[in-house]
Amino acid sequence: MEGSQAEEDHGYHLFPERHSGERKKGFTLPSIFTKHRKCQVMLNIALETNPYAKLLMDAMKSSGCTVYKDRHFSCEECDGAVSGGFDAASSEIVLCQNNIQNQSHMNRVVTHELIHAYDHCRAHVDWFNNVRHLACSEIRAANLSGDCSLGNELNRFKFGFKEHHKVCVRDRALRSILAVRKVSREAAEKAVEDVFDTCFNDHEPFGRIPHSKRDAKYAYRDFQNRDRYFANL
Repeated sequence: MEGSQAEEDHGYHLFPERHSGERKKGFTLPSIFTKHRKCQVMLNIALETNPYAKLLMDAMKSSGCTVYKDRHFSCEECDGAVSGGFDAASSEIVLCQNNIQNQSHMNRVVTHELIHAYDHCRAHVDWFNNVRHLACSEIRAANLSGDCSLGNELNRFKFGFKEHHKVCVRDRALRSILAVRKVSREAAEKAVEDVFDTCFNDHEPFGRIPHSKRDAKYAYRDFQNRDRYFANL
């Protein structure tokens, strides 16, 4: 990783409320409060109804890392086009209330960041010093969150070809790394390639790549039945 710890802000510049406590300029207080309330409502819906999020919440609890909505999620104003982030220092998921546009978008962001939180819980991830660790979690998040579903790719005007899903996962993992770390594109690409096969094939806790909400529902059902299967052996 390029740059010293003092020079590297680890992407915090994208989330100005994390440390400054300042509201983003250009927004009136009423508009901020309205977006904040909308963000909280969409978060509640995601946690209560989205099978991706429900599975991850259960998996976190099973791993000894119970997630609490009021403690581990924060709706905030963000800079740039970023939609969310996982703050490993505080074990908190940031949801960008000024950039999350609708419920399906919220569902994807919550799922993506919960995958990072799950990795933080189950593994000794060195988020701040080991770019390969970051690359692995970004690959898993892009692969398992629905970021690279056919519908989302069509909305981005990116049309499918052989192994397009893998291409999308590589691209989104690379973009995420470059957004939050001061590394060269070459270093980021190398980190992604070094860990790609292993991390792309790590489907925990889903057990499969959930290409749709239907796949996620089946994965959630299977996760709930894991202990029953083992108990009957």
